[in-house]
Amino acid sequence: MASLFASLGRSLIKLLIVLPVIIGLSISSPAMAAQWDAETLTVPAGTGGQQVTFTESEIKSASKLFKSNCATCHNQGVTKTNQNVGLDLEALSLASPARDNVDGLVEFLKNPMSYDGEYSIADTHPGISSSDVYVQMRTLNDEDLRLIAGYILTAEKVQGDQWGGGKIYF
Repeated sequence: MASLFASLGRSLIKLLIVLPVIIGLSISSPAMAAQWDAETLTVPAGTGGQQVTFTESEIKSASKLFKSNCATCHNQGVTKTNQNVGLDLEALSLASPARDNVDGLVEFLKNPMSYDGEYSIADTHPGISSSDVYVQMRTLNDEDLRLIAGYILTAEKVQGDQWGGGKIYF
C-alpha cells in the first residue's frame, strides 16, 4: 500500500512539472515563422513609394545583426536613452527626415542625426561616421545596414505593439 502511494506521489509530481509546459505550449502565440508572408516582408524602400521585399532568410540574418549591434540600447525597439522615441513605425515616420523606410534608416545608421534632423548625434549614437568610437560599426557594410533597416521595419508587423512601445507594454 505504501509503495502504491509512493508511486502515485511520483506520478503526481511529474504531472505537476509537465502540465504547465503543455499548457504554455498550447496557449503561446503562433510561431514567428508562420508570420513571414510577402506582406510582412515588404516595406518602403525610400520616400518615393517604392517597396522592397526581404526574404525570410534575410530577416533572420538581420535579426542577428540587430541583436548583436543594436539591441543593447534598442531591445524590443525601445530606445533606452529616450523612451519617447522608439523604433516603431509611427516614431520613425515623424522623424526628420523620415526614417520609416530602408533608405532613411540606412542613412541614419551611416550619419546619425537628432530626431528633428537639426544636428549630428554621431558622438552619442553608433554610426558608420563614428566607427572610430563605436567599433562594432566597423564590421558593418551597406548590405548589413540594409538588412538591419529591413528588420526594424518588419519587426512591428510581427511583434505588434510590443515593438517600440516602451515600458508601458512590459
